[in-house]
Amino acid sequence: MKEMTGQTAVESFSCNRAAEVVGISYRQIDYWARTDLLRPSISDASGSGSRRRYSYSDLLELKTIKKLLDAGIKLEQVRRVFSFLREHVSSDVAAAHIVIDGASVNVYDAGDLVDALQRGQGVLNVLSMGGVREELDGDLVSIASNETPVETRLYG
Repeated sequence: MKEMTGQTAVESFSCNRAAEVVGISYRQIDYWARTDLLRPSISDASGSGSRRRYSYSDLLELKTIKKLLDAGIKLEQVRRVFSFLREHVSSDVAAAHIVIDGASVNVYDAGDLVDALQRGQGVLNVLSMGGVREELDGDLVSIASNETPVETRLYG
C-alpha cells in the first residue's frame, strides 16, 4: 500500500504482510510491537479495530532482528543491540555492519567497531545490513510477482 506523506508516496505494509515478507509469524511481530522491540513507524495499533502499518525501514529492522535471532543471539540481547543502534548509528542503518562474536554483537559504523553488548571477542561473522536490504528487496519482489497489485491509499 502506498501512503502520501507530504509530497512523497511511502509504501506501507500491514502486520500480516510485514510478517510474511520478513519470514516471521504474526505472533512474533505482534509480540515485538507490544513489547516495544519494534513498533511500526507509519501507524501503531491504538485500540480495537486499529491496524499497524510498517514502513520499508521497519521491515529492514524486522529482517535484521530475525537474522540476529537465527544467528543464536537471545531476544534480550537483540533488544540491547537495537537500543544501541537507535542511539549510536550515525548513518543509514543499512550502511552499518553487525559483527556477531558468539554471544557478543559489535557494530561497525563510520570507521568504528563498537561492542553493542559490552562483551569480549571470538570468531567473527559479519552481517552486512546492505545484504539484509538486498535480501528484503528480493523477498518483496518475489511476493509481489505472485499476487495481484496491492491497494493504494492517500495519506494526508
